[in-house]
Amino acid sequence: MSSPADALFTPTVSSDAMASPLRRVTTGLLMLAGIVTIAVTGYVLAGWPVVDAVYMVVITIFGVGYGEVHPLDKPWLKVFTIGVIIAGCSAGLWVVGGLVEIMAEGRIREALGKHRMNQLIDELRGHAIVCGFGRVGQILCRDLTAAGMPLVVIDADAGRLTLAESQGYPVVMGDAAEEQTLRRAHIDTARVVAVVLPDDAANVFVTLSARELSGTVEIIARGERPDTERKLLRSGATRVVLPAAAGANRIARMITHPSAETLLGDADSMGQLNEQLLDIGMEIGQITIQPESELAGSTLADVDLRQSAVVIVAIRKADGEIRRSPHPTSVLEPLDTLIVVGRHDDLPRSLLRLPIPAQLTFRGATAPRSGHQQG
Repeated sequence: MSSPADALFTPTVSSDAMASPLRRVTTGLLMLAGIVTIAVTGYVLAGWPVVDAVYMVVITIFGVGYGEVHPLDKPWLKVFTIGVIIAGCSAGLWVVGGLVEIMAEGRIREALGKHRMNQLIDELRGHAIVCGFGRVGQILCRDLTAAGMPLVVIDADAGRLTLAESQGYPVVMGDAAEEQTLRRAHIDTARVVAVVLPDDAANVFVTLSARELSGTVEIIARGERPDTERKLLRSGATRVVLPAAAGANRIARMITHPSAETLLGDADSMGQLNEQLLDIGMEIGQITIQPESELAGSTLADVDLRQSAVVIVAIRKADGEIRRSPHPTSVLEPLDTLIVVGRHDDLPRSLLRLPIPAQLTFRGATAPRSGHQQG
């Protein structure tokens, strides 16, 4: 869904205006070809060889002025040559004008787009500055836009900024740790600065710069390691978010809190939870026990997890019942679904070690499996 800012960064150029320079070039080339053909034919009719006629037309139209190949000893031939000069030069200028317009049009649109973007940023008040347009930054911008919060994206990567512009976000290119970059994003009128770079050291430097420029702006910083929280707070962060710790707590609540049944039983809720876990490198997987599975009728203890990197957090029965923190003696029945949690990069590989002819689902994609899976 497009944002209101899209209209500000998309030049309002009609299809006719876009086609006008190309049409001019095409028309000019056709005119030039016709003039050359007529001119060559005229000189040939005057008794000139074809090569001499072509040569005469070329030096005449392009104004080289080497002199006539043959004497223009007839009045009509002089008048004809004058016509060739006027018509040929006019057609050539028509073509050149179209080419210049094509080249200039792109630069003009680019300049207008940047001007409008800078104007929009200058008018922002109470906005959010998102430092980093990686995976976390993209999700953050999407949610802020949905909530109606104006924002500016800062990133040093041109590719990510191009993506941000295509989604309608105002952007500032540069290192967010540099004061000049933060000033261009108008930190003086911003409400909050979200520092969501994937590197803890970079987040500390950005936080320091932002706090030096503004003593009142709220700074919410991301940290990957628990020991970074203290450094970020000392650097001036108002609040620190540790995605890994938040994800672990969320998984724990999913297992122990009564609302886990709602989360695990509802596909949309589970999908939203999975998106949040993916931000910290975790993922939920589902394994459905098929009737022909050798584990149908066995206990949970028969599932060999000694060499896997997953945790079975619940069993969803065929009738929809959710059994949280299942006991090892729980009997696995056909069409039971094991709900497991593990690291995003390790989960598919770990599940391959499970001796379960099953159907595996990751992030909404389902891949059927059958037979013994050996890691």
